[in-house]
Amino acid sequence: MADFVMAGDFRNGVTFEMDGKVYTIVDFLHVKPGKGAAFVRTKLRNVISGGVIEKTFNPTDKFPTAHIQRKTYTYSYNDGDLYYFMDPETFDMIPLNGEVCKEALQFVPENGEVTINFYNGSPFSVEAPNFVELTIVHSEPGVKGNTATGASKPATLETGYTLNVPLFVNEGDTIRVDTRTGSYMSRV
Repeated sequence: MADFVMAGDFRNGVTFEMDGKVYTIVDFLHVKPGKGAAFVRTKLRNVISGGVIEKTFNPTDKFPTAHIQRKTYTYSYNDGDLYYFMDPETFDMIPLNGEVCKEALQFVPENGEVTINFYNGSPFSVEAPNFVELTIVHSEPGVKGNTATGASKPATLETGYTLNVPLFVNEGDTIRVDTRTGSYMSRV
């Protein structure tokens, strides 16, 4: 017997099935107007496509809970448009299409760890860790005397991703990057 979640119990991060699709709640608001029935206003993200919709529910609406499995894998290599990930426990390799994992792999070098999300045994997304340490492979030297507040220059990381870094950061330096925003945090 599948378990259910009622709209009145919605919270951020709850995952459920609706109309044959799987959604996670990004934002919700329980509304109790002076006249009329209460309702729940939500922002939902389709966990497979990533699309966000806004929808209003009656608090008594029931939906089957969707169970998402999250597992850590190691990024091994890519071959054309297929990217291979190894399960560190069983050493099994799983190939994933580039569309599923390219965004996360901007921040993950070979042999780096990722989290793969599964629904009903099928992988649907790849997540990089929130913070990673990567080496700069190309960056112009900072111009001496150019010390304007907040001055920055572009730098290319070992994964091929380009971001802006402060002028004092040089080629060969290892830096800490916030993968959620794609921004420089500090030198390591």
